[in-house]
Amino acid sequence: MRYELYVDSLFLINFVMNLYLLILVNRSSLRTATPGRLIAGAAFGGGSYLLLLIWRGAVWFRLILGAAGAFGMILIAFRVKGLRNFLKLAEKMLFYSFCIGGGLLFLIRRLHFAGKSLTGIFGILGAGGILFLFLGRSRRRSEQENYVCQATLVCEETKVTVTALIDSGNSLMEPVSGKPVSVVEEAVLRSLWETGGPGFRVIPYHSIGKKKGILEGYLLPELRLETEGVCKVFRNVYIAASPEGISASEGGEADSIKMIVNPRLLWEKNAGKSQKGQNVRIYDSESGNTGKNAV
Repeated sequence: MRYELYVDSLFLINFVMNLYLLILVNRSSLRTATPGRLIAGAAFGGGSYLLLLIWRGAVWFRLILGAAGAFGMILIAFRVKGLRNFLKLAEKMLFYSFCIGGGLLFLIRRLHFAGKSLTGIFGILGAGGILFLFLGRSRRRSEQENYVCQATLVCEETKVTVTALIDSGNSLMEPVSGKPVSVVEEAVLRSLWETGGPGFRVIPYHSIGKKKGILEGYLLPELRLETEGVCKVFRNVYIAASPEGISASEGGEADSIKMIVNPRLLWEKNAGKSQKGQNVRIYDSESGNTGKNAV
């Protein structure tokens, strides 16, 4: 039996699927991968797959080549900081690979419309795109909703660093602009400014045991979120002062958490600008470019 393989089609399918995987990994953590790096990583993975098809070497060598292709994708797409950081990224990519691969296999074998339509290039890419959208919406939020990080609040020359929790329990929004509001212990804000900060707002809220309440809100000039060597800098962020201590269900870390970050700050697809040569990305919530070009 003779098979015809079209190199361009195989490369396109693998390139797009690799791009899906890398974007999912990027969105499920506080990564700062640029679109260019993601595309380069996906292209490297597609090229390594074609090399596997062409190469007629020993099985063990093909396995090494396949692993090198997967690892190379990660190293090209992300600025990896140490072995632990690399292993976490590899774990996420392996998880999404199984999800998308398993989902495609299920569709091909089980659904009545699978057949030829799904084995074609557009069918595979379309089905992969649907799985990508589903996984991106569910997994990205679940991973970022309970993420402990270091937060630095900056106002002019004063900086205060605290341990923060990105938590879905915080759904506060500034009533006029509709922008997300993060909550900080009042004592922390006192060390940032003595008589109240800029951009005063009244933030209404609802909580368990207290149907309605009001918090004092301010427009923080700069907020930095950092974890595993990756730093995201948000400018013009709304924060609210909590008169009570902040508690969190994070085991032994609960007492050290002083801030609850609204996860919508990360869900919004801000067009952040990367600082050249650094694992830093800057976001401006007041910019007209916010929310359009991020991956």
